[in-house]
Formats: sequence, structure tokens, C-alpha cells
Amino acid sequence: MEESQQLHVVFVPFPTPGHMIPMVDTARLFAKHGVNVTIITTHANASTFQKSIDNDFNSGYSIRTQLIQFPSAQVGLPEGVENIKDGTSLEMLGKISRGIFMLQNPIEVLIKDLQPDCIVTDMMHAWTVEAAEKLGIPRIHYYSSSYFSNCAFHFIMKYRPHDGLVSDTQKFTIPGFPHTIEMTPLQIPDWLREKNAATPYFEPMFQSEKRSYGTLYNSFHELESDYEKLNRSTLGIKSWSVGPVSSWVNKDDEKKANRGHTEELGKEAAWLNWLNSKKNESVLYVSFGSLTRLAHAQLVEIAHGLENSGHNFIWVVRKNGRDDGENSFLQDFEQRMKESKKGYIIWNWAPQLLILDHPATGGIVTHCGWNSILESLNAGLPMISWPMFADQFYNEKLLVDVLKIGVPVGAKENKLWNSVSVEAVVKREEIVKAVKILMGSGQESKDMRMRAKQLGGAAKRTIEEGGHSYNTLVLLIDELKSLKKSKALDENSN
Repeated sequence: MEESQQLHVVFVPFPTPGHMIPMVDTARLFAKHGVNVTIITTHANASTFQKSIDNDFNSGYSIRTQLIQFPSAQVGLPEGVENIKDGTSLEMLGKISRGIFMLQNPIEVLIKDLQPDCIVTDMMHAWTVEAAEKLGIPRIHYYSSSYFSNCAFHFIMKYRPHDGLVSDTQKFTIPGFPHTIEMTPLQIPDWLREKNAATPYFEPMFQSEKRSYGTLYNSFHELESDYEKLNRSTLGIKSWSVGPVSSWVNKDDEKKANRGHTEELGKEAAWLNWLNSKKNESVLYVSFGSLTRLAHAQLVEIAHGLENSGHNFIWVVRKNGRDDGENSFLQDFEQRMKESKKGYIIWNWAPQLLILDHPATGGIVTHCGWNSILESLNAGLPMISWPMFADQFYNEKLLVDVLKIGVPVGAKENKLWNSVSVEAVVKREEIVKAVKILMGSGQESKDMRMRAKQLGGAAKRTIEEGGHSYNTLVLLIDELKSLKKSKALDENSN
């Protein structure tokens, strides 16, 4: 196809794994459906997915990355630190955020040079609304979480049902929802609880959505159709559900294993052999995502809680570069688990998709990041919900109160990283209780497992040819082609 006639879409991801991975997967899907795709990102961020892009390109798809320079020296960061996940302290996180903010101008210049027919940009890049308006092209808002959480953000922002409560632990109901959803002010992000320095940063992101051509979701109709409908009627803009994108593009095991990490798999056979030795659905997988850093007191409670539950588990733990005491506690625990054969520790990074798909895995403890939820659903697994920050407490409500495939561990406070107060540490007894409900043989566990498997089947069917997400993607691409055509006719008639 002639490049000038081919629909050209530019994708601008936000550099944090939970946002970047689904957007890159979505960009690859567009390319596989005949779209000419450009992904704008920085060098270090591109290195985590470039292999997949090269493979797609070599298979004949029109896809490439366009690199821009991250201003490391200007913000006082070492070379290669270009992603939110690299921020090991609040000071470092501030520098990375400043660096990302400084990319606005070079990205805008590049979009102007590329002259695409459409831009798909992460919700965090609110400024791209103006950039698209200047070029006279549609901007599609990419929301990397659930319809449910987006509705919750908008409704709580608009109606402020938590204002005037006597305490942060008193419950309020989210207005306008088809289900009764109760939360406490402590469970919503601090910038929304009360106005603070971060409020002017976050509010424009949600406002920019209403000024966009529409919103693209890594979700699927069969999962949350009530909130898809609510979202459209409330915001009054188009939306498209094209998920779960990771299972759509990663259909073979090599891709699943290599996603973003080729060198860290190490002794693959060891964890695989351990899993192979376990009965079907007997292992609990425990992972808190790429951004969570747990306080030492919390790690101790998790270790004892898992051990005392009596169930098999695989736990992904981040090594602490600053606390040798913590590392030695965990190493002793790891040794004890090796001897008992009840638990297996994977340090830093795990091939999550492969572990979730293994027949021995029977459930997951999740921080309620949307990607992990979709991956667990795709594998038909029920979950223990342990939200930490951002949209994760809303996602917990979707799992527990709407879909009824989750057991809450009792997390109380929406806070980034290890700034959680001592009172908010989840105790080992609560962990044991949740594990026993999820992994036990009671009716509640059987019902959750059955519902999770039904959703897993729906997640697989929706991305097959003729499925809801598949058809939605085809229709969206057709719509963008029509817009391109009518724009060309207008230009020619003038």
C-alpha cells in the first residue's frame, strides 16, 4: 500500500510499565490491521520493547519507533533513567517527572514533522489535545485502566461525596453507579480527597478526555458493559474497547516470556520445575507490580501470612538496594521455604504470563493494577485484592463487588510506595484469612473460580475474528480511514 494512502497513526506512551506495555501492544495491533504506526519514545524506554517492533516490521507490518532524547543531564539524572519505575526515591521520581514534562516540545515538533492522520496519546499527556487541534487531526485519549475506575474518578470529582464526612475512614457511596459501591476517603487518591499540589496536574488529564475524539480502552465489553454504557452516556464521547491487548499480540510463549525482559529470566527451569511438581490450582502467585515498594514491616507480615496459610505460593520480591537487614530476613525466609517446599521466591522480575497460565496456579494476590487483572482474568484466575495507590482501589471494587471474583485483604490507604502508615500495614492474620478463602475448598472459592473461568473464556473469544473487541478495532480503523478521506476531499475542494 502506498504510504501516503495508508492510514498513519502516531502513538505517544507514558513511560511507566502499566501505561506503556498496553499502549505498545495496542500500537502493534493497529499495525497488524494494516495501519502505518509510529511510536514516539526515548532510547531507554524503546529498548524494553524494540525487539517486538523489529519482529513485526520484519514480518511485513508497517511499524517503527521514533526516538527522542531524554534530558537526563538537564534534570540531574544518570543516563538511562527514563521511566517512572526507575524512581527509587521521591527526589528521583521528581526528576524523572520533570524530564518527562520537558519532552512535550520535542514530541510536538516531531508530530508536526510526521503529519499523521491521528494521534493516540496516554491520558497523562493532556497537552496533546492542543497539539492535535493545531494539526486538525483527531486525538484519541488512551486510558490504561477500567471503565469502572474512570467513571469513579469522574463521578467523585464532580459530586465530591466524601466532602463533609467526619473522618477519613467513614464510608461514602459513589453516586450514579448501577451497583452500590462504598469507599472511604482514605481509599481515593490524595489529590482527589482534598486539593493539593498534585490536583492541578491530574484534573486536566480527565478534562482533556472530554475534548478528545474518543477514548481507547484496554478492556472488553463482556467484562464491564454497564460501565462502558455509563461512561459513554456521562462523558458524551466515543469509546472503544479493544482488550485484552496483551493476550491478543502475545499469542505464543516466547513473546510472553520476553515481554520487556530478556536477560532476567535466569534459572527458568528452577521455578518451572517447582510449579510442575505441584497439583493443579494449588499455587498462589503473589506480585505487587513494577512500582510498588513495600515497607519492611509489611514484607514481614506477608512472609508470615503466606507461610501460616499452609498453601503453596510463588512470591515475586524486589531486592532492596538500601536495606541489608530486609534482604537477609527474606533470604532466611527463602531458605526455609526451600526446605518446606511450600513456597518459591523469584527476585525482582518474573515471567508473569507464563506463571499465570500454568495449570498449577490457582489464584493471584494482586495490587489491582489493570494489566495484572486482565492477565489473571485471561488465565481464568480468581484474585486476592491488595490495592496500593492511584486507580487500584476502584479496580478492587470492580473485582469484589461487581464481578465477585476477588477477596479483599483489607487494604485501607491509597498511598504511593512505602509512605503507608504503620496502622495501614495489613497484618498476617488478615492475609491468612484471605488466602484460605481463595485457595480453600469452600463454596465461595468454587463460585469465584467458576466466574473467573467464564470471564477467561469471554476474554479469549472477544479478540478472535468476529469477537466484540476484534470488531471494535476494525470499525475504529475504518472510521479513522473515513476521516482521513473526508479531510483529503475538503483540502482538494479548497
